[in-house]
Amino acid sequence: MRTSKTGNLLIIDDNEDLLKAAKIFLKRHFVKVDTETNPDLLPILLHNEQYDVIMLDMNFTKDVSSGQEGFQHLDRILSIDPSAVVVLITAYGDINLAVKAIKEGATDFVLKPWDNDKLLATLHAALKLRQSKLEVADLKNQQQLIYADIDRKFKDIIGQSPAMQKVFDTIEKVAATDANVMILGENGTGKELIARAIHRHSKRSREAFVGVDLGAITPSLFESELFGHKKGAFTDAREDRIGRFEQADKGTLFLDEIGNIPMASQSKLLAVLQNRTVTKVGSNQQKEINIRLISATNMPLPDMIRENTFRQDLLYRLNTIEINLPPLRDRTEDIPLLTDHFIGFYAKKYSKDIRKASDSLLKRMQKYQWPGNIRELQHGIERAVIMSNKHVLQPEDLFFQSSGDVDRSSETVSLDHLNIEDVERILIRKALQKHNGHITKAAQELGLTRSSLYRRLEKYGL
Repeated sequence: MRTSKTGNLLIIDDNEDLLKAAKIFLKRHFVKVDTETNPDLLPILLHNEQYDVIMLDMNFTKDVSSGQEGFQHLDRILSIDPSAVVVLITAYGDINLAVKAIKEGATDFVLKPWDNDKLLATLHAALKLRQSKLEVADLKNQQQLIYADIDRKFKDIIGQSPAMQKVFDTIEKVAATDANVMILGENGTGKELIARAIHRHSKRSREAFVGVDLGAITPSLFESELFGHKKGAFTDAREDRIGRFEQADKGTLFLDEIGNIPMASQSKLLAVLQNRTVTKVGSNQQKEINIRLISATNMPLPDMIRENTFRQDLLYRLNTIEINLPPLRDRTEDIPLLTDHFIGFYAKKYSKDIRKASDSLLKRMQKYQWPGNIRELQHGIERAVIMSNKHVLQPEDLFFQSSGDVDRSSETVSLDHLNIEDVERILIRKALQKHNGHITKAAQELGLTRSSLYRRLEKYGL
């Protein structure tokens, strides 16, 4: 039994006795319960107060059975507040009327006289939906503020090398389309930045960008996270929840680590992409979705297709356009730009008077293989800024200074220098090389779970 009050409720009905009874019952559960018999006052009510849920009678004195008058008032509400959550009420159990109400924007449909427990459950589910809608709206508003501050193309992507110019050219060509995009690249190369750049330069730029790390989602939660669930669909489903596909409706959905989802989940994802509809766990109602899909992976998908660990038909759906993001070792001319950027950022963050990197440091950095790519460079600069007392960073200030120009592919485990973290890093790298970046096989070889291996990859910047 809920005891805490939450949300504002408005009830519109021409039956004053019903309004009084409803208010007596519901004011114990909602912060504010307003009632009104005249639906023509809706514009004034909605202007003066923000309601989380609106209960609207479908039949007023002008039209007592068809519900047409209720639909007109529903349209009026949604024109004033497109994110409004409206529960329609009627004394007539016409299922066709219910279906039409849902299609025209109502959240739910209840019959009167109602059961109080069922009514309360319906209103609390509607309240959760309202909160989800407001969160999505806040996300869109935040993105609009960010985009308004952007004064040049690809502001967040630093690079002038020919390899990156090729990436920029591809982004410009595909951004304005709705084509699905697959971004390929090693860990730490900035795949999410590319995805955000595509979204920012697309026709959907004013809508939400929703990112999902599929490598962090367990198979048991895959459907719930992506497609949503209904209250009671499984043990921990205590309330209705919209999935990432629905959150990204009309915007862009970014599926990172797409190569890590198991085959069973791949078939479910393929069905959604083919039908462009999602069905919440615990529901049989399909919802159409309109998204732009961008995926990313560091895994060799063609090899996985040959090994029957990735569906070829799913790959066809995902990579209408393919963008290969180069590793940092193949764009060394961008290292000075990246270094200046991160020094400036972390010097400001930690209030340090560090202005640049020395020429000798930059030369050593350009010889280094950067197995962790930009992420490794960023972490290295952050550590150097924190630890250094100089105005100009020197080679000895970076953590890799003793082996910065060594090709780490030739590393061996030396018993003369037993450091557990060094040994673990080398073994992980060798396992990944042996299995061509296949996370699952490398984890099995090392005796780790995939999630444990991912944590170590993040730890060592691999």
